[in-house]
Amino acid sequence: MPVVWLVVYGFFLVGFIIAIIGLFKKKDWKPFVIQIVTIILLFLIPFNQIVLDINFKVNKSKRDEIILKIQDGTFRPNVSHNSSLIHLPDEYDHLSKGGGDIVIEKKGEHYSVLFFTFRGVLDSFSGFVYSPNDKKPQSGSFGGDFKQIMKIDENWYFVASS
Repeated sequence: MPVVWLVVYGFFLVGFIIAIIGLFKKKDWKPFVIQIVTIILLFLIPFNQIVLDINFKVNKSKRDEIILKIQDGTFRPNVSHNSSLIHLPDEYDHLSKGGGDIVIEKKGEHYSVLFFTFRGVLDSFSGFVYSPNDKKPQSGSFGGDFKQIMKIDENWYFVASS
């Protein structure tokens, strides 16, 4: 991914330099204004938050189905090297990034469930957490040191760990 970002930023930088040259040589201000407007939009519009909101709202009913299947015992941990991971069936694997796995933690008689939106290396991850008692996830839950915890709906939180 860093190579892709390098190419994208490289093309943008080259376009910006060409726009500046065109501004001074040809007095053509339109490409320069387009570049400036693009930069302003990138800093003012929270594109990541918009994508997360859409992801949550579009997939909430399917995630609720999974929660019910975990509670009734249909879905159980099925990854041999980790007793808290459930690898989702093919029709649900798009609901959790990084391989279609979800993490469960038993709290009393209920399960908290983490659906990944980003699954990094070691303890760097982010995702949607279902909390059955609507309590905010604590740092250390799911093996993460949460830097961000945000309530997004009843019983649902967005968390980011690094």
